Amino acid sequence: MKINFTIKELRLKETFSIAYGNYDKREALLIELSHQNCKGYGECVAIDYYQINLQHFVLKLKEIQTRIESQKIIHPKEFFKFLRSLDLHPFLLSALDCSYWDLFGKLENKSFIELNQLPSENLVESSITISVGDINKQIQKIEKSSWNKFKVKCKGLNKADIEKLLELNSNIALDSNASFTDEDCIWLQENMEVQKFSYLEQPRPIDEYKILKKDGFANWMADEDCQNVDSLDDLIPYYRSINIKLMKSGGLTPALEMIKKARELNYKIMIGCMTESTVGISAGCALAGLVDYADLDGASLISNDYATGSFVENGKIILSGKPGLGIELK
Repeated sequence: MKINFTIKELRLKETFSIAYGNYDKREALLIELSHQNCKGYGECVAIDYYQINLQHFVLKLKEIQTRIESQKIIHPKEFFKFLRSLDLHPFLLSALDCSYWDLFGKLENKSFIELNQLPSENLVESSITISVGDINKQIQKIEKSSWNKFKVKCKGLNKADIEKLLELNSNIALDSNASFTDEDCIWLQENMEVQKFSYLEQPRPIDEYKILKKDGFANWMADEDCQNVDSLDDLIPYYRSINIKLMKSGGLTPALEMIKKARELNYKIMIGCMTESTVGISAGCALAGLVDYADLDGASLISNDYATGSFVENGKIILSGKPGLGIELK
């Protein structure tokens, strides 16, 4: 097995504004694993509020390259045990895990969904993100969009804006990226109208969730508070829903484990994404049959996608059906 890796720039179609800042581009680390004329792809992205440095990842890959290349082709769940022994950051772990699943499926001539006997019919629709901005411009974007589900970003709580969104006859979720105060959260979870929002994501900074009540009117969803399977037990009194992102959890293998446990604990589950190309989005799409919500608009927001595979069109998730994750570079 051979490994190649390169850093690529993802350019956004328009400035992406969230509570953490404004972004026109992202850097992505593309990993290619190859064996016998087959190539598997995985990706991770530099996210500043996760303190991700792709140059550090490149140095780590150079350090472990010979160990990876000396591995025999084994089942991905066994390969993941080897990856875990390398003490990798979850973002890098995810890129390697996904690229190996893609390669293994291509070698076996079976899709990830076939290999794991996952549902592939009647998939949930994905939301598209509406950046932080003037509420009237946000509403205009919603009304002009051909998508059916929307995740509206906000920076702090403006009650008048909330009321305007609640008046719309649209499927809307709210994501404050940890910018709500305790008082904001109390107002939201005690306001009956707020149950019209499909979910309210990561209202407070990491580990400051004790003000939340999952039996209130707000369907609180944990994002940064829910990093991996170990987070799930602690969050039960506070959150009804969780957002699983492959980079955050360490890839497809741990995400499958996380979904299984979350179901046992009666969480609603979303498969989410960062700003990613079709390489990352194809991996997320493969899990869409197991979840209640999808937020897989990452590749829809960039202007220079460098891959083909599974994709999202106006919210509809379309699986490639090809072996592995179905990813090919353009």
